[in-house]
Amino acid sequence: MNSNKYDDQYMMSLAQEMSKNNMVSYEEFPKYDLFLSQVIDYLNDKFTEDKYTNNIVQNYVKSEVISKPEDGKKRGYTKVHLAQLVLLSYMRPVLTTEEIKKVFKLAFNEINVRTDDIISWEDAYKIFSDIQKESFNELITGPLLKDSKLDGIIKDLNLEEKDEERIKLFLQVISLIAQASVIKKLVQRLVNEYNE
Repeated sequence: MNSNKYDDQYMMSLAQEMSKNNMVSYEEFPKYDLFLSQVIDYLNDKFTEDKYTNNIVQNYVKSEVISKPEDGKKRGYTKVHLAQLVLLSYMRPVLTTEEIKKVFKLAFNEINVRTDDIISWEDAYKIFSDIQKESFNELITGPLLKDSKLDGIIKDLNLEEKDEERIKLFLQVISLIAQASVIKKLVQRLVNEYNE
């Protein structure tokens, strides 16, 4: 077993690969409006980790997390809807539906009224995309747990050699979970404080 598989270099190469395949640019979204089934197919094709269904999207529309499709159009889903759903897919693992609505309300006020938006969905999407790419770049330049720290922890645990790789991976994963947890709590606090 290769005990160096989950070292700094591997984690950096993984982050680099993920940053390249991370987000679809706003310009890459279809130029034409879509049927709901086409939205589902598009999202499931581009974001294989998330499984979108008609019911999921319709529930987000009904609960006013994302905007309604264009009235009277068979192809009522636009680039704005795709941007909303992609942003939502990044927020979903960290925030509740109500928290996501509060976050969207900060920049877009009433979800179904375009005229009261403070910024455009296109701008919001592009900014998020840039921030996401920078986050991966920061991970590339500074892994969460340095190999020296990992090696020290593993040494202190007196593990059998065959278990070192597994525990190294476990430590990297819990480090990422810890970071996500801290970020989640910080985001929740900021959103709740603003809305009080």
